[in-house]
Amino acid sequence: MPNVKKILWFLVYGVLLCFVFATFAIVFAFQEAKNSVPVLNYHQINDKDKNALTVPVEDFDAQMKYLAENGYNSITPKEMLEAFEKGEALPEKTVVITFDDGYLDNYLNAYPILKKYNLKGTIFIITDYVSLYPNYVTWDEAVEMQNSGVMNLESHTMGHINLLKSSKEEADFQLKTSKEALEAHLNKPVEFLAYPEGDYNDEIENIAKNAGYKGAFTVNYDLTSKNENPFAMSRVPIFGMENRALERFKMRLTMTPIFSPVNQLKRKLESIGLDIIADHIYIP
Repeated sequence: MPNVKKILWFLVYGVLLCFVFATFAIVFAFQEAKNSVPVLNYHQINDKDKNALTVPVEDFDAQMKYLAENGYNSITPKEMLEAFEKGEALPEKTVVITFDDGYLDNYLNAYPILKKYNLKGTIFIITDYVSLYPNYVTWDEAVEMQNSGVMNLESHTMGHINLLKSSKEEADFQLKTSKEALEAHLNKPVEFLAYPEGDYNDEIENIAKNAGYKGAFTVNYDLTSKNENPFAMSRVPIFGMENRALERFKMRLTMTPIFSPVNQLKRKLESIGLDIIADHIYIP
């Protein structure tokens, strides 16, 4: 018969070793995060659309109030990248607040809330949708936000097409023309891009560089650091939080160094068909 006492000691030592390794991993992750910035990723801010990409107005207000009352310093992508390139230290509680697409509710709801709490935001605009669809901003609204110093507007391509599924010529056209349209209307350099659906490869990155962009954002769930490729910068998604929104917001804001690798494991399991296991991995 197996020696039960030895088996129990083996299990105890195994658990202790796992605990020690996990502790070191967590300490290392937070040490690395000291020089990183959470780039928050929003889409719609309204009380009408009940979908995963929409944050209710009251929840968004509470989140921005939390940032303001807890000493967070909001900056633009340009300010962040310039600090990285110059080796300058950013304040400990630095955050970048971004919105994708250019929905009208960004102007009606997010913009005044940011203004109320003296915070900065950046909207990545789909230029073909501006002044065309009723649920997207107009050029006049875009100009007003840009001139206010509260909102900074950058590119999300012309038509929000998946760049990996388009030809090289079409990708080049989408990136250049959206940049030119924004610069013509806003009278300012447009230097940053958010890839539609977060999809890109080396060729798309080179097209973006040749078009004159200085950096680009994906939808990878992680913090952004000076060690990261400036054309593959990560963001922290702030949507899909129908319950306990403020608590989950705080957790993503501060615990991303832990959640990011766990989320990568979850996505990997899903990609190889192990959805049953992935479904049991909870990401707040």
